[in-house]
Amino acid sequence: MSATPHQALRSSSTALVIGGGLGGLSAAIHLRLAGAHVLLLEANERVGGRAGLLRFDGYRFDTGPSLLNYPWVFENLFGAAGKRMRDYVDLIPVDPSIRFQWPDGASFTLSARLDLLIEECSRLEPGSAPAVMAFLRDTRLKYDLAFAKLVSRNADSLWEWVRPLTLRECARISVWRSLHAELGRFFRNRRIREALGSYGMYLGGSPFELPGFFSILAYGELAYGLWLPRGGIFGLIEGVERLARELGVDIRVNARVRGIRVENARVQGIELESGEILDAPVVISNVDLPATNLRLLPQAYADRAARRTQRTSMTCGAITFYWGLRRALPNMPHHSIFLPDDYRGAFDALFRTRRPSDDPAFYTSIASATDAALAPPGAATMFVLVPVPLLEAAHTEQWDSIVQDMRRHILKRLARHGIAIGREDIVHEIVWTPPEWERRFGLHRGSAFGAAHTLLQNGPLRSSNWSRDIHGLYYAGASTTPGTGLPMVALSGKLAAERALS
Repeated sequence: MSATPHQALRSSSTALVIGGGLGGLSAAIHLRLAGAHVLLLEANERVGGRAGLLRFDGYRFDTGPSLLNYPWVFENLFGAAGKRMRDYVDLIPVDPSIRFQWPDGASFTLSARLDLLIEECSRLEPGSAPAVMAFLRDTRLKYDLAFAKLVSRNADSLWEWVRPLTLRECARISVWRSLHAELGRFFRNRRIREALGSYGMYLGGSPFELPGFFSILAYGELAYGLWLPRGGIFGLIEGVERLARELGVDIRVNARVRGIRVENARVQGIELESGEILDAPVVISNVDLPATNLRLLPQAYADRAARRTQRTSMTCGAITFYWGLRRALPNMPHHSIFLPDDYRGAFDALFRTRRPSDDPAFYTSIASATDAALAPPGAATMFVLVPVPLLEAAHTEQWDSIVQDMRRHILKRLARHGIAIGREDIVHEIVWTPPEWERRFGLHRGSAFGAAHTLLQNGPLRSSNWSRDIHGLYYAGASTTPGTGLPMVALSGKLAAERALS
C-alpha cells in the first residue's frame, strides 16, 4: 500500500531535517514558520552541504556552487519570514558575468547589460541584434512560465503539472527539441550556440540531450545578473543559517544519521551514529535522494528503492581544484568557461562513452577578483571544476592519474590564453574527486549535480519529494523537484515543507 503525502505534520509537531544544505535549511525555515518544532541534523562540522567552505593559509573557498543567480528566490526566502535579505547577505554584482574561451583564441563574453550583449553577439555574428532580441523575448516567456506555473508548485501527475498552461504555452516551451537545436533557431554562429549551450554543464547534462526549455538558464543570468555574496557563496549560507536560528530552528552539526526509523510504513524518527534515538512523525532528508533511500532506510525499503534507482539517470561527476595563488591574475575575469575544439565529443565522452575526455571543457572561478577579502593581500583564489564521468565509469585507482592529466590540461589551456600559472604560483592545493564528493556529502555514484534533467526527469516525472512507500518521509535537494542549482534547491525545501504541512 502506497503512502500518502497528506496530513503528516501538525503545527507544533516535531520535524527532523537530515542535512544542512540549502534545501534542508529552506525546508527547516518554512516548517518553523508554520509553527513546527524543527531539529536539523548536519553530519559535517558546518552546514552548507555542497555549498560548503574551505579555509587555509588566509584563503577562503566555496566548495561547490560559485555564483548566485535568480536572487529573487532568496529574497523570497527571507521575505517569507518578514525579513530583508540585504540585512543578512551583502550581494556584489559580477558583470561581465562569464567569458567563454576556445583553444584557437576566440572568446565570447556575456553581460547583463543589453548594449554590451548585443555588441558582443554582433562581433561574432554580424547583424544578429534582432536575433538577440528574439532570443530574449522567447526565453523570457519560457522563464516566466516556468516560475509562475511549473517549478514553484507541487504536482503529482503530468496533467496536473501542465494544466495551468494554455495550448499555445505548451507549444512554446520547447521540451521536444534539444537545447542545442533550440539555440540554432536564433543563432547561426557556432561560438554563440556553444557558449549558451554550455549552460547545460550547470545541470550536469549535454546540450545535445537536454530539452530546449533550458535556454532559460542563460536568460535568468542575463535578466537578473550574476552575484557574489560577500564572503563567497558561503556568505549566503551563513545568512540563511542565521535566519533559521533566529526563527528557532535547532541546528546540530557533527550529528551523522545512521538511519531513518520506520514502523508499519510510517516514519518514527531517526537514529544517529552515536546511538541516540530521536522520535518524530516527519523526516525531510536533504541527503541526495537516491543515497537517502539506499543508505538510510531499513533494508526492505532500501531494496525496493534500489530497483527504482537503477532507472534514474544521474548527472556527471566533477573534479574540483582549489588553488591558493601567491599572486593576482588581473587579466582573468571572475568566471570563465574553457570550451574544447571538439565540443560535441567532450559531451559524448561524459555521457555516452563515459570516459574522461582528452580535451574536456572546464570552468574557473576567481572569487577574490570580486571580493578581495577571500585571499591574502596581493594573492588570489582559483576554483576549477572539470566535469568527469560517474564513479563506475572509471576505476578508483585511476583517479590520481586522471587528476594529474586534468591539472596539466588546465595549466596548458590557461597558458595558451596568456595566463601563465606555474606550480610555484600555487601556494596550496586541495583536489576533490568524485569518490571524495561521495564520501563527504553522500552523493549517489559521485554525481556532482544530482539527478539529470532529461525529458523524462522533469516536473512530476522527476523523483517525487515525498515517499510513496513511507508515510512522513520527504525529500529536498537537487535530485528531487524542481531540480539542481542553488535557486532550485532553495525552492525544493519550500516544496518539501508544503508537502509535509498539506
